[in-house]
Amino acid sequence: MAVASAPNSGTTKFPLVIALGALMVAGAALVLAERFYRELEVRLAGVILDLITTSGVYVAPDRESVYFGLSSATPFGLRMTPECSSAFLLLPLLVVTMAMLYFRPANAKRLFFSLGISALVVVLVNQLRILTIVGLVHEFGTDEGYYWGHTLLGSMVSVLGGAVSLVLFVWLATRKKKA
Repeated sequence: MAVASAPNSGTTKFPLVIALGALMVAGAALVLAERFYRELEVRLAGVILDLITTSGVYVAPDRESVYFGLSSATPFGLRMTPECSSAFLLLPLLVVTMAMLYFRPANAKRLFFSLGISALVVVLVNQLRILTIVGLVHEFGTDEGYYWGHTLLGSMVSVLGGAVSLVLFVWLATRKKKA
């Protein structure tokens, strides 16, 4: 008769501790370096705007600002404030990933894949929000366009996009493999 040895619980928990620690560090980095993160978001917005507009774009990352319509009669600038950044929309995804990883460490690969896809969706949704504001300012002018773009439609885009990314994360992380 063979004797089965019990796994060493300290050894098997080590990768879980590393993964959870990495997620905590990522969350802390998002909070502590959120200004740097906003600078990156503004740079990305500038690249996208430069590709789709012909009226001139200028990015001032040190001011977390992107200016557009520079060759038009009404140039306009947007400043990325902390509450307009996607950084804090990523935190719930990290927390949910940590919780699911803690209870199902065997699903780590799938959870990190889901986190990556959902985080990309959050970043792209925030860029869509910026493009919404830019489009409405261009179409309806500074006052009315900014009001509708930032206050109403921009907020709706962020809320719906955040919800979609969270649902997408859970769906990707929990779907059954095909037989």
